[in-house]
Amino acid sequence: MELFEEFSQLVKEFKKEKIEYALCGGLAMAVYAFPRATLDIDILIEPETLEKAKSIAKKLGFAFDAGLMRFSNDAIQIHRLTKIIPGLSDVLMLDMLLLTSEIKEVWETKQILIWDQGDLPVVSPRGLIKLKSMRLSGQDQDDINNLKSIIDED
Repeated sequence: MELFEEFSQLVKEFKKEKIEYALCGGLAMAVYAFPRATLDIDILIEPETLEKAKSIAKKLGFAFDAGLMRFSNDAIQIHRLTKIIPGLSDVLMLDMLLLTSEIKEVWETKQILIWDQGDLPVVSPRGLIKLKSMRLSGQDQDDINNLKSIIDED
């Protein structure tokens, strides 16, 4: 499975359907020069685009819908879809983080970076720190420390 390829297909369709998004999670960490193993795609979207985004994802093979998960007193709401990769035992998760009032500033401070497919909206390092601080797994704490090193350089 080629994570980059899967992500590229997804954002190509999002652009075609005019769905705004911002990359977050492990792939965003890689964009900021902190690559780590990840088997999921994490994107931040506006809640009113969820149904359209789910429809696109399902057409791309993300057929298993785990539904909505809520964390941090509903400040973090994630809708998860999963794709089974044919011929492999791998699965790929698509976590669509829904914009809530508690994380509005994360959306408003996203950065537009350039990659070989054009513009790439990415949650800013400060925005990633805020999101990760709301969950605080062991990996999140490592990511926060790495992101703080970028901010300290500014």
